[in-house]
Amino acid sequence: MPDPAPHRLPDQLRPNLRLVFVGTAASTRSAELGHYYAHPGNRFWRAIHEVGITPRRYQPGEFASLLELGIGFTDLSKSGAGMDHQIAAETIDVPGFRAKLETYRPRTIAFTSKKAASLFYGRPSSGIALGRQPRDESLPEIFVLPSPSGAASGHWTIEPWRELAAWIAALDAQRPQTSS
Repeated sequence: MPDPAPHRLPDQLRPNLRLVFVGTAASTRSAELGHYYAHPGNRFWRAIHEVGITPRRYQPGEFASLLELGIGFTDLSKSGAGMDHQIAAETIDVPGFRAKLETYRPRTIAFTSKKAASLFYGRPSSGIALGRQPRDESLPEIFVLPSPSGAASGHWTIEPWRELAAWIAALDAQRPQTSS
């Protein structure tokens, strides 16, 4: 069996981030390049700039620099790669992800697909609404976004991304700015 390590995207996490984007697993292209949301047809980088989460449009290879903006990245499967339906169930590590939440305590998490959210919540994606989720005091604020993948074009809408950006802006307005 081939070593799954080439598919692993490094977590970009540190304590108290404003926002952590959480995918199901790296796409094949992201795994090849080692960059989050790397496929040219993926809307992720355009969307986070368009809604105002980032001050400019970053390129996939710059993902690590978003830590400076208080934005991190991880996936529920750190060893699988491909489209959501191609990810082996045994590579999904929800307990490991929950441990990361406990360790790093981000203020907000945003699942970048209903599939990732359904795995986290343990219920079918058909029962998961897009946007801000009902509050659970033991967790950070949670948003579910439509997948930015080009393969999910039929389900794309920018509105939940705008809702997330407005939440982040409101959080930033409440919190005194300190240098890191």
